[in-house]
Amino acid sequence: MDNNISKCLPINGTDYVEFYVGNAKQAAHYYQSAFGFQPVAYAGLETGLTDRVSYVLRQNKITFVLTGTLTPDSEVAKHHIKHGDGVKVIALWVDDAQKAFEETTARGADVDFEPKSYSDEDGEVVLASIKTYGDTVHTFVERKNYNGSFLPGFMEWNPNYRPTETGLTYVDHIVGNVGWDEMNNTVDYYKDVMGFEQLISFDDKDISTEFTALRSKVMANDNMRIKFPINEPAKGLKRSQVEEYLDFYVGAGPQHVALTTDDIVSTIASLRERGVDFLHVPDEYYENISDRVGNIDEDLKILKKHNILIDRDDKGYLLQLFSKPVEDRPTFFFEIIQRKDAISFGKGNFQALFESIELEQHSRGTL
Repeated sequence: MDNNISKCLPINGTDYVEFYVGNAKQAAHYYQSAFGFQPVAYAGLETGLTDRVSYVLRQNKITFVLTGTLTPDSEVAKHHIKHGDGVKVIALWVDDAQKAFEETTARGADVDFEPKSYSDEDGEVVLASIKTYGDTVHTFVERKNYNGSFLPGFMEWNPNYRPTETGLTYVDHIVGNVGWDEMNNTVDYYKDVMGFEQLISFDDKDISTEFTALRSKVMANDNMRIKFPINEPAKGLKRSQVEEYLDFYVGAGPQHVALTTDDIVSTIASLRERGVDFLHVPDEYYENISDRVGNIDEDLKILKKHNILIDRDDKGYLLQLFSKPVEDRPTFFFEIIQRKDAISFGKGNFQALFESIELEQHSRGTL
């Protein structure tokens, strides 16, 4: 890692993730009902916006913004026509948005918008934004002088409907899919522009089945609070999940957000009850799994019942499961993950995971 860059660009964590969606009101209801997110703030015609509407939801340290268009020619409308529902903004919490913007643009980042100050009775927030892969942007959020619930320009959103939470705690990582032979350029962007380091890499021998393959490199900032695995397709006999994503998303973009929990069994059970669909894990996966992962705290029979995947590295082990796509296009999905000291990304689960994804692709006729 270039320590000079990382020192100039300290990142405290993920501030929020903003989705551009076809119907923000209905999407907000889905994330409340299915995932247990709590209502926080709202912006739209009532707050002076004329081209978009946004609903802000939160669960512990995870903040989602669901944004829809109010006009047919807005930026949001154009993005949604091309990509469908998906992540537009990965916002990063920093102490100095002006400095973060200056450092990254000086190193080659393209400008999304220059630093702007916004204020209300709760204080001041400074925002600045740069472009990254595809149409995705990183917005730097400086909120050290702000005590409000989200951002100036938003009003309190306090509906009566408040389903219980599901135990989700914070954003663990966000995976991006890029096109053929674009992974290394994207990795270099995070290294040279943002001072990230390569945490781990997987080639098409690590991530492959009989039919499909991909390559991936994981980039992380110096405090490991921000981790961005970057995937690209690799040659295979059939169309891989990354190729399917690129076709239906129409370009590069965030593939999934991994959300942590302290009790994955409880969280997965709750999400299933609320209608969230997950990939199927065959019973064969659990045969001799103890030989691979060793002793774990959880009851293996219960993990098998809930289709939860297990993997171990030299630091500990992790438990994970992946949802099916959560919108009409077979693009964006979620990962639910519980880390028991492990810092890896479930390499031992790749085979089972990809075979499950291929079954879904086959059912869609897109394999």
